[in-house]
Amino acid sequence: MSDILKLMSARHSVRQYTDRPIPPEVREALDDYASRLNEAADLHMQILYDEPDCFSSRMARYGKFEGCSNYIVMAGAKAPDLEERCGFFGELLVLKAQELGLNTCWAALTHGKSKAVLEDGEKEVIIIALGYGKTQGAKRKSKSYRQVSNITEDSPEWFKRGVRAALLAPTAVNQQKFWLELDGGTVTAKAGRLGACLQIDLGIVKCHFALGAGTENFKWG
Repeated sequence: MSDILKLMSARHSVRQYTDRPIPPEVREALDDYASRLNEAADLHMQILYDEPDCFSSRMARYGKFEGCSNYIVMAGAKAPDLEERCGFFGELLVLKAQELGLNTCWAALTHGKSKAVLEDGEKEVIIIALGYGKTQGAKRKSKSYRQVSNITEDSPEWFKRGVRAALLAPTAVNQQKFWLELDGGTVTAKAGRLGACLQIDLGIVKCHFALGAGTENFKWG
């Protein structure tokens, strides 16, 4: 298993956090990576540290969040593809956090008001809880390769790796409503028609697929 697949396999959603602060060197590494992602994706993601109010709301308690005082706000200028870009590049930051020993959880609605500062024309899309978890989370049920793709025994190994990585992607309420189709060297990724956060999920799935498959092996359709 490649290092990136190991990282994806080790990362699980975590909703209960300790009061251990994130040290300066880890903050610096995360902030630097977020800055580079913002520039590459034309986003305005922001990392808020030592800010417990957002996850102290009734909705956060309903979502079973506990002790979370750090979070990532995914935001950017309003655009048709904003949610997908937030999913794709937000997941890159999530995997970086995992690599640095932190835990995360994508949180749609189950939180209070964030302290992010937005510019005119920008939209807050979703928030990601961040910190040191009380546990490392738990593995969730997963669909099969054939339930989410047109994979066959004869599919190239890179496509199989990509689908495997996509199945490790976090999706809203673990719905895994996506479809990956290979035609020659072109891969088409489609979101489900009904469900929550489908375009965000699509971006996360495409991120995982690209990292697993290797961008040198295919082009997006």
